[in-house]
Amino acid sequence: MNKFLTILLVGVFLVNCTSNTIIEKPKNLIPKEQMVDLLTDLLLANGSGNIKNTQLKRNVNYYPLVFEKYNIDTTQFKESNYYYASKVDEYDEIIRKVEARLEALSKQFEDERKLKDSLTNFKNTREEMEEDAYVQ
Repeated sequence: MNKFLTILLVGVFLVNCTSNTIIEKPKNLIPKEQMVDLLTDLLLANGSGNIKNTQLKRNVNYYPLVFEKYNIDTTQFKESNYYYASKVDEYDEIIRKVEARLEALSKQFEDERKLKDSLTNFKNTREEMEEDAYVQ
């Protein structure tokens, strides 16, 4: 009987979660494109937690800097995020754009790293060749 009640409650919960709840549009709604920029920067800030910054500090909270950059507060972000999350298709579109931007940034970083590595290898090879020529 206990399992049946648990299954029934979970079923009711899931049905209620998938209902078409209408959430009122916030007065200070962040536009979609700015939301894409904001979420991209927030994910980058989140991922930078274990990387040392220029002052050699780790675990720095960059969220306030991101909110300051876009001139918004956490309440405006939460309301906008909640509103967009209630509209699954719109939120899915936003998330896909964020993923595409993060992938593009990752590729750009990887290309720059490869270029830097190739320049370093070229420099080292050239120095070795000059040393060999000097020795002979």
